[in-house]
Amino acid sequence: MTEASSHADLERLLEVQDLDTAIAQLQHRKATLPERQALASLDAALKDNARRAAEAESARAELVERQASLDAEIATTSARRESIERRMYSARGAPARDLQAMDDEIRHLRQRNDHFEDAELEIMVALEPVDAELSALAAARAEVGAQAEALRGALAAAEAEIDDAMSVQLAARAVAAGELPPDLRERYDALRARLGGTGAARLVGNRCNGCHLELPSMEVERIRHLPPGTAATCEQCGRILVPSPGPPRPA
Repeated sequence: MTEASSHADLERLLEVQDLDTAIAQLQHRKATLPERQALASLDAALKDNARRAAEAESARAELVERQASLDAEIATTSARRESIERRMYSARGAPARDLQAMDDEIRHLRQRNDHFEDAELEIMVALEPVDAELSALAAARAEVGAQAEALRGALAAAEAEIDDAMSVQLAARAVAAGELPPDLRERYDALRARLGGTGAARLVGNRCNGCHLELPSMEVERIRHLPPGTAATCEQCGRILVPSPGPPRPA
């Protein structure tokens, strides 16, 4: 397929293609900035830190709740024992059986308190590594947070630099595309959208620079003998094919 167009239009079309390629490269560079990837890793580390901290906080809260329950039990048992002790001291003339019962209960309450205090000590021991882990996680979170903040600044600076370069390319593209015949521009834009960003390519030798495949020799010969400024279509990929400038034709 061929299409009538001036040689200047075809060269301008290739200029638009080069600008579109440069813009796509800048967009890819912006999307794959190393700062962005490093920041994603730090964000993942912060999320993992938050998950581990939540688990440790939950474990700590459970231990603290058990400790509070034991404290309440100790307070209740101690109050009961002290009450019985006061009654016992004020009941010197009471029957021996009553005094023995009170003494047995006091001994039993002391044993209960000892048991509760041992359990509370175990909880205090269990709290130590949990508190140490929470402190370590907080320190790591602060360090990673500072690194992430620095990376966000570096990422913003890198993006701004790319955006500035892209603005220049987009402005040049708008000028160049505006100078193309509307039908050629529309055809190119449709091909570019369908063919991965490349709608026009140079024919260099027997090879299309768009799909990098060789065309049959007879087809290349036909294209080479088209009138100057004629736009051809690559048989292999369907892109607009612009022949490389050749030696002047004999008059």
